[in-house]
Amino acid sequence: MKISVIGTGKTGSKVVEMLGEHLLYAFDENNPPTVNKLKESDALIIFVPGEAVPFIFDMVLEAGVPAAWGSTGFQWPNDLNKKVKIAGTKWVLANNFSLGMNIIRKSIQEISIGSGILKNPEFHIHEVHHIHKKDAPSGTALSWKNWLGKRVDVTSAREGDIHGIHELTLKTATESILLRPEALDRSIFAEGAIWAAEQLVNNQHLSYGVHTFGELFDFVTESK
Repeated sequence: MKISVIGTGKTGSKVVEMLGEHLLYAFDENNPPTVNKLKESDALIIFVPGEAVPFIFDMVLEAGVPAAWGSTGFQWPNDLNKKVKIAGTKWVLANNFSLGMNIIRKSIQEISIGSGILKNPEFHIHEVHHIHKKDAPSGTALSWKNWLGKRVDVTSAREGDIHGIHELTLKTATESILLRPEALDRSIFAEGAIWAAEQLVNNQHLSYGVHTFGELFDFVTESK
């Protein structure tokens, strides 16, 4: 399988490194993609900032190649799923490509259900990332808020070169519960993105259109 990467920043460069002989092209501002080059790829992995998505969106769609998007801070069009289906391809969108984050997702959903029997529970989500991350709160923190489905305060901090710390605190008058995963190396996001791209190509039961990373994770793990 030959995979091309669009965006060679912190995470994109890690993907390039880990792909090794499976890397076809690494595109960035100095080596911009073209439709014809994208079509040579079996799949694409895209890590560009949200403000750069409009400059490559139509090109990726026209290429019709399966694509794993790790871009955050962009408002996707409401008819995105329709557009991708018409193009006859598959996309997966992720705020966080950590496979372990899907275990956290299930844990947060259970916390949400269980908190229903607690007296006056209060929730707080706090996330910390490197100083170069532009969107705040992070896409992952917003996903956590959505998974929780409760009224929750969300705060952010930008410090050093932190890969990603997320905390969910549940408090009542008598106890405090803390859920705190931490990304120790950016390779976890690269590994997840590569896994997602491989699934888009190899999983023949996956339908055309747009899938979230969580949906893809559940589809694969629950079908085994």
